[in-house]
Amino acid sequence: MLTQATIRRPSSQQNVPPAPASAASIDMIGAVMPFARNTRIYGENDRVEYLYKVLKGSVRTCKVLRDGRRQIAAFYLPGDVFGFETGDRHTLSAEAIVDCQLLVLRRASVAALAARDSSVAAQLWAMTVAELHRAQDQVMLVVRGAQERVAGFLLEMSRRSCDSDHIDLPMSRQDIADYLGLTIETVSRALTQFKEAKAIALPTSRHIVLLDRDTLSRLNA
Repeated sequence: MLTQATIRRPSSQQNVPPAPASAASIDMIGAVMPFARNTRIYGENDRVEYLYKVLKGSVRTCKVLRDGRRQIAAFYLPGDVFGFETGDRHTLSAEAIVDCQLLVLRRASVAALAARDSSVAAQLWAMTVAELHRAQDQVMLVVRGAQERVAGFLLEMSRRSCDSDHIDLPMSRQDIADYLGLTIETVSRALTQFKEAKAIALPTSRHIVLLDRDTLSRLNA
């Protein structure tokens, strides 16, 4: 099982190489590492040493609250980069939802490369802005009702699946509930109501077909 500690002491075959003299993408300075389902990638208060790009699978970042409840802050899908922090310690934990392959990049190497390559600096800026937008969207959830939250989540997953009407969710209903700040029963009830209104179809619990985007969009407005 690979953990943050494993990454800090990589074998010679897995060692994250130093930044090359020039590169068009941060993808060229990382090492690909596997993480099994439900494996912790890093923990809250761990030192920030790496950024991570999802190549395969999906990841959740979360925090366990004082009362024992879990709050999921974000889901990361293939192509997403995570691990950004303003300080030198992680404020959240990150876990693999399913078996994953991640590109692991030393934060110092990325920063050094961005300092001398404007195209990499632009990539890094775009990633930072995307992360800020995700955080802002999460904050706005608290002012919405349950149906609005679930409708917004489905539309978000559709956008991140290239606006496909067919969504295969890697996360569980409990994950969705912890992300939206709802109970699992409330999430299931909202999905059933959308199904009865013919706004969605539910071939399986994790495969959702959007049939009426207008109805979902009105709920999400």
